[in-house]
Amino acid sequence: MHDIVIRGGDVVDGTGAPPRRAEVAIDGDRITDVGPAVGPGRRVIDASGRYVTPGFIDVHTHLDAQLFWDPLATPSCYQGVSTVVMGNCGVTFAPVRPGQEGYLAAMMESVEDIPADTIMAGLDWGWQTYGDYLKTLGDRELGVNVGGLVGHAALRYYVMGERGLDEAPATAEDRAAMAELVGEAVDAGALGFSTSRTYMHTVPDGRPVPGTFADVEELSAIAGVLAERGRGTFQVVPRIGERDGADRANSRAEMAWMEQVSLNSSRPLTFSIMQSDRRPGLWSWVMEQTAGARARGADLRPMTAVRGSAIVYGIAGRTPYDALPTWSEVMAEPPDARLRMLSRGDVRDRLIAEAELPSQASGPLAPKDPAKMYLLPPGSAAYDVGADNSLAAEARRRGVDAAAAFIDYTLETEGRGLLYYPVLNQDLDAVARMITNPDVVLGVADAGAHVALTMDAGNSTYFLRHWVRDRALLGIGAAIRRLTVDAADLFGIADRGVLAPGAYADVNVIDLANLDLFAPEMVADFPLGAQRFVQRARGYDYTLVNGRVLVDHDETTGAVPGRLVTAR
Repeated sequence: MHDIVIRGGDVVDGTGAPPRRAEVAIDGDRITDVGPAVGPGRRVIDASGRYVTPGFIDVHTHLDAQLFWDPLATPSCYQGVSTVVMGNCGVTFAPVRPGQEGYLAAMMESVEDIPADTIMAGLDWGWQTYGDYLKTLGDRELGVNVGGLVGHAALRYYVMGERGLDEAPATAEDRAAMAELVGEAVDAGALGFSTSRTYMHTVPDGRPVPGTFADVEELSAIAGVLAERGRGTFQVVPRIGERDGADRANSRAEMAWMEQVSLNSSRPLTFSIMQSDRRPGLWSWVMEQTAGARARGADLRPMTAVRGSAIVYGIAGRTPYDALPTWSEVMAEPPDARLRMLSRGDVRDRLIAEAELPSQASGPLAPKDPAKMYLLPPGSAAYDVGADNSLAAEARRRGVDAAAAFIDYTLETEGRGLLYYPVLNQDLDAVARMITNPDVVLGVADAGAHVALTMDAGNSTYFLRHWVRDRALLGIGAAIRRLTVDAADLFGIADRGVLAPGAYADVNVIDLANLDLFAPEMVADFPLGAQRFVQRARGYDYTLVNGRVLVDHDETTGAVPGRLVTAR
């Protein structure tokens, strides 16, 4: 008599194999049998007409703080995600010296747009090393499984203080101290190390975060720690395409050091790359460079998102016109009051007049191009980037200017209507080519970051609905592997991402035919009442974590079966 038997479904085991009709037996926190008839169970889950898959692994999140007050990791848990990897982009809350906590919180706000006051109010603190941080988190109840990377920005600031932000290289003593701390982190269970090289990631005073200017000697010393232990992944936000010329000298230099570090350490190195309309063709060049590096023995793995990474505009959060005086006045009011102000004729006239002034047409605070912002109304979130769905097209249909169309759309949807403004991965044909490239990892959903500005945590659901079901870009076997085994292998997460005897019982039962993703909604449930977007999905009949049901027909059960995961 097994604890749980899932029967009647088509098992997609995560290996890339096509679906097969089979039953799954679970005892305790492990899968004990997968086969045509596994025997009776104390609880039987009927998966007829459903796919039975491993739980998904989201490899690029910033849930480092949120897990302390939201152990379920919402909205990730609504998207079939059973394991998350945090600590990306070099920004973490450890190591930290007493008194530096506020600095790390402010840096996280500057880079990832998570309010520093919320972080300070929501974290227990009290740790110094990254291992101490992981232990503090692991002693708490968790809904999903959690793994973490130790971040370069915190590491360098801990060792070097203000010198860590300078362009001068670290000393031999600095490198040795950082290597020792990374060793402590990996020995305590960290999945690896992360760093940021992009000039766009800054501390509050505008300087690039610690680690941005680290030289190859420093990066190699850290990678050497992973090499000595034979485990751990190196994660990078590179400066590919930044301050580059026609010869792509800076991008070539970035690709070269990443290849060198991976070759020398024999460790996987994953880095973010997105298509950008501002740098046409760069993504394709990176794919070519990666293929060459991999042929030479480097384990480089580009990571990209499955749709446009976008700003979400709406009256509940931010609008495209917030820099303008009257708009700023309106947005300073509580959300309900904002709607009332929009409905006043005199205020509406002022808002429209300001937005349409010729002087507002250029500059860093200019309203975004209405032809590149798309309607995202309440209900199913199609993320339609067709020209007919743009704000410009909506304005033409209404016979008004773009700002007037936005105001009317907002009022008609009672403030729930949003605009979707992709800033990266705008070209879905390019996205399709990247996500079918076997070298590429699916990620960059950024769950837990930019909480009141973006909402990409539903990427796994979008991937299955749009690319697999509706577009048939990948078969279901290959698609599930991208969300499971590929991720587990990259970060060395043992016994997860696959349905096989002995593996942990992280399982999804998915109604793919009715799978849907809904438009983000703003809530104010963070510490100190801070706002954030959440996003719900439909079609996850069950998500099990370590053999316990976390989600039952798209609703959480209250169970907290998650635990820390470490690298094998």
